[in-house]
Amino acid sequence: MQVIRGLHNLRDEHRGCVATIGNFDGVHRGHQAILDQCREQAATLQLPVTVVVFEPQPREFFAGDQAPPRLALLRDKVRLLGEAGVERVLCLPFNDALRSLTAEAFIDKVLIDGLGVRHLVVGDDFRFGCDRRGDFHLLTEIGEQRGFGVEHTRTFTIDDDRVSSTRIRTLLASGNFDAAARLLGRPYQLGGRVVADQKLGRTIGVPTANLPQPVRSLALHGVYAVVSELPDGRRLPGVANIGWRPTVGSTRPVLEVHLFDFDGDLYGQRLAVFPCAKLRGEVKFEHFDALKRQIAADQRRARGYFSQHPALNNDDSLPLASAPLAREAVTSDSSAGEPADHDDG
Repeated sequence: MQVIRGLHNLRDEHRGCVATIGNFDGVHRGHQAILDQCREQAATLQLPVTVVVFEPQPREFFAGDQAPPRLALLRDKVRLLGEAGVERVLCLPFNDALRSLTAEAFIDKVLIDGLGVRHLVVGDDFRFGCDRRGDFHLLTEIGEQRGFGVEHTRTFTIDDDRVSSTRIRTLLASGNFDAAARLLGRPYQLGGRVVADQKLGRTIGVPTANLPQPVRSLALHGVYAVVSELPDGRRLPGVANIGWRPTVGSTRPVLEVHLFDFDGDLYGQRLAVFPCAKLRGEVKFEHFDALKRQIAADQRRARGYFSQHPALNNDDSLPLASAPLAREAVTSDSSAGEPADHDDG
């Protein structure tokens, strides 16, 4: 698959395609249904499928830190789009210049002059342009004049409700990883490259793999029973904290994972981490000894969960919970409502 960053990198060979436009955050089953429509038309017209995305996403540009957390970073989004059969991704920087385009200017510069679109698949509620004039009807009208077809996306529902990124974020926040996986079409995952950190976990016999996370990727906060996929394909159970680690201090959010019964060097390698069950929320501990006791309790609970749900390693099934595990007392000298951490190692 080819990733084209910016209109200035479009070449003659990129013209002529079946296209769709959107955030495609998470590339969930609703998005996959849109891509199915694109592939149907692409097969008929014998053209490649191109997806137009924006970086940052428009809501992030306007709302900043108040924007919803992403379900997938750009790297993962591109990979998922490729797995769904997309040949090209045009990534446009969403900036003042782009947002200042009128609807007609966007159609001319991006769709006609840039991509030479032959067929476009968009939602009938799709709006664009600084004048807010861009919609399905305007696209259809100009398409008839300029020689490209336009069709609206088919609504994709599960359990009589439309699949959306917002719905998936709500399920993840509630600890329902099983239902979130049904909407995504795969288990939700986090990941990143393992970096060296303060190594406090090693001092108490709980070494962790530390994976820094962009702020906008944190759809989850707290402590979870997880399964991690190593670069060699092995899947190992463990426990992870996702958050800011206020007890020991952190300048950016971190996913830190303790792999059960593992002894090896993972520095510099990439891990995929699948949250399976929420153990507890985040709590700030006043003393490291209190944190140490809680870490031991978290490990016991995670091991107990996996002993009751042993599906791992040799197939794609994961023991995904539909709700957080029953609450257990958290040893803390501080308010249970404050952010929490696991260990730091």
